[in-house]
Order: sequence, then structure tokens, then C-alpha cells
Amino acid sequence: MKAYLFSALMLLVLTVPAFGTVVVTNPTNGDTVSSPAQFVATATAENCSRGVSAMGIYINNELKYVVNGNSMNTTLALDPGDYGNVVVQEWDGCGGATLTKEWIKVTGTTGVFVTTPAPNSTVGTTAKFEATSTTSTCAQGVGAMGIYVDNVRKYVSAGAKLSTQLTLPAGTQHTVVQEWDYCGGSSTTPIDLNVQSSTAPPSSANTLHSLQANNEWVSWGQVAPNFVDCSPSPCQNIEFSHSLGIQSPSLDGNATQYTLGGPDGTAPYGDVLFTLPLIGVGSTQNLPDYNHTLLPTLHNFIYDTDVYVTNIGITQALEFDVSLWLDTGNPGMTFGTQCNYLGDKNWDVWNNQTGHWTSTGVPCLLKNGWNHVTIQIQRQSDNSTLYQSIAVNGTVNPVNVSYPPIQSPSGWYGLNVNFQMDGNNVETPNVAYLDNFSLTYW
Repeated sequence: MKAYLFSALMLLVLTVPAFGTVVVTNPTNGDTVSSPAQFVATATAENCSRGVSAMGIYINNELKYVVNGNSMNTTLALDPGDYGNVVVQEWDGCGGATLTKEWIKVTGTTGVFVTTPAPNSTVGTTAKFEATSTTSTCAQGVGAMGIYVDNVRKYVSAGAKLSTQLTLPAGTQHTVVQEWDYCGGSSTTPIDLNVQSSTAPPSSANTLHSLQANNEWVSWGQVAPNFVDCSPSPCQNIEFSHSLGIQSPSLDGNATQYTLGGPDGTAPYGDVLFTLPLIGVGSTQNLPDYNHTLLPTLHNFIYDTDVYVTNIGITQALEFDVSLWLDTGNPGMTFGTQCNYLGDKNWDVWNNQTGHWTSTGVPCLLKNGWNHVTIQIQRQSDNSTLYQSIAVNGTVNPVNVSYPPIQSPSGWYGLNVNFQMDGNNVETPNVAYLDNFSLTYW
């Protein structure tokens, strides 16, 4: 990986076809389920005109189920225990295949199983709740689930699965996740939380919304070990693309798909950098700042997005970055933040002075499916880069480390956001999606 370059000179239209995808909607990675476990999934094969011919489920490397077509909805009887190698795979009519790997827990007990947030954890004022429920006493199953905050019911949904975000007051909060079955029975799991209020943007702050939907994203491939930019795709044995207006998977019907891969596996650890200029040279937001009166006043930024991980098991790293360059001889900096999943499995931040990643010690808990990522950063009065916090699915992780800036190269004046996908050791084709992507600045 190398420091990210700001450029408005290479506005490319990419036409590389997308790879196949497998989207598992039930169970999701990390779920606790009862037996028989229900599996629901769909698949696409964009590179094959014949489409998807079949789908299957492997449990610990043993093929347990096969169905013709591009969708499945079935149940499998599984013994209680942890299953760290659950694979849902598609085979297309051209000889290709794509898979998604998950970890699930099959329980022999009943009750409410909360996967997010963890008991006694620190969360933000917007907290993600995910839970499942099982019952052995009611043949009709679980009818609904709900969340209580300090004895007041704040949320309820039908079925045996719950996934939502709640706004919580700062301080210590007692929450309870409850299930109700169709036979009049009920069970609960209490979750005590420390709710930490992030630095709230002032009323004067500005937010740029739906950045993933902008049609002026630019991309470059970067191949190990020197990570020199190349374009257009394919280049140096890697392929990359992005596609706008994706309706599924999507949270608002307007996601963007990002792909990375290598057709022959000869470009291990190859990356693709997607970048969007926001303010300054090449602004895509009608903010050219010709007189250099806006960028020098900006010190605080919140990078906020939903990211859909298709297969965390093959994802070397995902990077979420903001770069700020204040023109020739003035300070310049990249606020680089990466989930180094196949590396140290932590969140890392970028040290501009040394040109290296530094582990924060905060575990990367991204999972297959949708994740909400919020990164709060600050350009301090001495122009050093302060990484304040990283929040995933509502859990706030304070970072509070800073590094000195570097000098902006000649002619570099602007603010841009980046999303980067890093390939694994065999450059396995990978697909990710962004939705509801915004940047707040003041």
C-alpha cells in the first residue's frame, strides 16, 4: 500500500464486467441459530451469459446440499457447536464459481442470543442491535422480538431475528432484548451498555450526502510490492470496476458495487483505489475553492458509510480514507483507516511521516453483510492528523493517536475521499458495496 494520491486528471469510464456474487441473507455471519438451521441465499454470475446453474452448501468442507438455479431456501439439521467453515457457493454455466464463507453457532438451548452489542461494551449514541431467538416449547416458533431501554420498550419486530439501530442517551444504560413466541411464552437477555457521546458536529457543519452515487469516481490499480498506480483496468494482471445504482444488496436502492480480482492469480496482494474529489481541484460537489478560502479553515471530518462485505474470509483489507492537500509547500495529509482483516485483524491507521500502517489494537469486527462504519478525524492546530474514533455498527472505539503531516506536492490542492480494496495472496475476486456514504466537515 502507498500514500494516496490526489488527482483530478484521470477521469476514467470503466467497463470491466463484474464478478459473480453470493448473497446469504440467512443466517448471517456470527449468527446463533437452532437446528434445523434455515439457509436463504441468492447468486449472480455477471461474467457468464448462461447465468447461475446451481448453488450448494458446504459444512466443514462437506457438501450438504445442492439446488439448481440462482436461489436457495432450505433447512439443514446440524449438531450444536461452532461452525467456522460454512460455505455457500454458486456454479455458473461457464465453469466458474463464487463462494461466501461464514461462521455460525448452532445452539441446543433456547432463548435470546444477542450478537451486537456485547454486554458492558462502549457504544455510540446510535447503537446497532442484532439478535436471534429460538424456542423449543412452542411448535409455531417465535412471533416477535423487541428492545427495552431502561424498562421502556423502544423497538419491536416480527419474527425470530432482530436487526436495528437505536438512539440511546449518553451514560450507563440498561437494555433488554426480549422474544415472544406464538404460544404465549417469552424470554429475555439483558445487555448493560456504556453509551459514549461522540463529538457532535456544530450547526455550522456541512454534510455531503450519497457520495457512493456520484458518477465521477476515479480508480487505479496498485500492484505489490511497489504499489505504483496503473489504469485503466485490466492492468498489471489485476481487474477492477465500479457500478452505480445497485438495488440489491442496498439499503436505499442506490448502492455502488466495487470489484477487485486477478484473472490468473499472478498479482498477489494487488489493490484498487477508488477516489472522489470533493473540494478544490476537480471538485465533484461544485466546491472548487478557487480563492483557497475554504479548505484552510477545515479541521474536523466524519467519514460515514454502510459497507456490504460479500466474503470477509478472502478480504485482505478494506480502507476508508480522507485526504487533504493545501497546495505547494503547505501541509498535506491522508487520514488512512483500514480493516486489516487477513493481516493483524485490527483497525490500522496511516502514519504520513513514516509512510506505514500502525495498528490501533482495536479488533476489526466487520462481517459478511451490511456494516455501518463511522470514522471521526481531526486536523489539529499544528496540522498533525488526529484519529479520534472508529465506530462499527454503533460500537465506538476511541483511538486518539496523532502523527505529523507531510508537505503537499506541487499543484495538489483539494479534499477527497477514498475507498480501497486490498487483494489477498492469490488475488481472489472480491466484491463490496457502499451505500449512504457521507462526509461531514467543519
